[in-house]
Amino acid sequence: MTFNGYGVWAIYRFEMARALRTVWQSIVTPVITTALYFVVFGSAIGGRMTEIDGVPYGAFIVPGLIMLSLFTQSIFNASFGIYFPKFTGTIYEILSAPVSPLEIVAAYVGAAATKSAILGLIILATATLFVPLHILHPVWMLAFLVLISVTFSLFGFIIGIWADGFEQLQMIPMLVVTPLTFLGGSFYSIDMLPPMWRTVTLFNPVVYLISGFRWAFFGTSDVGVVISMSATLGFFFTCLAIVGWIFKTGYRLKS
Repeated sequence: MTFNGYGVWAIYRFEMARALRTVWQSIVTPVITTALYFVVFGSAIGGRMTEIDGVPYGAFIVPGLIMLSLFTQSIFNASFGIYFPKFTGTIYEILSAPVSPLEIVAAYVGAAATKSAILGLIILATATLFVPLHILHPVWMLAFLVLISVTFSLFGFIIGIWADGFEQLQMIPMLVVTPLTFLGGSFYSIDMLPPMWRTVTLFNPVVYLISGFRWAFFGTSDVGVVISMSATLGFFFTCLAIVGWIFKTGYRLKS
């Protein structure tokens, strides 16, 4: 079976166009929120905490802020993208169209990851208005940005399939992902925690993602970059396996 590039492009283009129709929600709101974080954390707390691991505090929180938006927006974009056809009943038209499960996932996840990665770069550009930034490993920064965008878009795709209502679309991002991000070293180094709490924090998977992304900026991290990349790839392949199982069994797709 040949790859249906036209079908993938049609779905991808439709999802990208939806972002342009909701620019305020998709782009403007996250950027304003990021600016407010800089005002609160960068100015208020940064005045008391000047440096962490030799990095000015205002710059130190930039990777965490980007990750916070990347996680939530990747999940939201992908989950809503696949949930809405379920809600309207048009999912059956997609499933009966001459596009394979791989092509469906590539289109929806690709569009969600593209929007999230663009938003991450916009937030990075916004951050430079507040603090001076020098990215030590730009290639690795982009690699982590793209990989995490794709991984959490896959996760969001799974949530969109699983959800029975709009409330459930918000439940996991708001009640699980956001708290784990705040407790995962977004605004501080976990080395600042007491030994017991540092050990507990290492069970938080978000720690490894933020740590690897921060290493790409400053060359410093709470855990080794190899461990961070391995954890990110492990999450990616786990999500990929779950998506494969969903299409194989038709879980909440054909009922």
